[in-house]
Amino acid sequence: MNKSQLIKAAAEKSGLSQKQVAEAWNSIEETIIETLVAGDKIQLSGFGTFEVRQRAERAGRNPKTGEVVTVPACKYPAYVAAKAVKEKLN
Repeated sequence: MNKSQLIKAAAEKSGLSQKQVAEAWNSIEETIIETLVAGDKIQLSGFGTFEVRQRAERAGRNPKTGEVVTVPACKYPAYVAAKAVKEKLN
């Protein structure tokens, strides 16, 4: 499912227009990103937690040449599903 399909499905379930749902989704998306950039964690009860994690510097290999290269440390977003979500999936 892509973003437009998600918006369409949410609009059908909520009775709102697709434009209203798209505006709300874009606001939520921006807020999540801004919160993660600030280094904060987002905990949504019954859904899960969004947080920023740190990946350490490591050695990698160029698959074309076989040369060993250093992959720099970086931050990445992570999502941990809530127990209720995990139970529905299983």
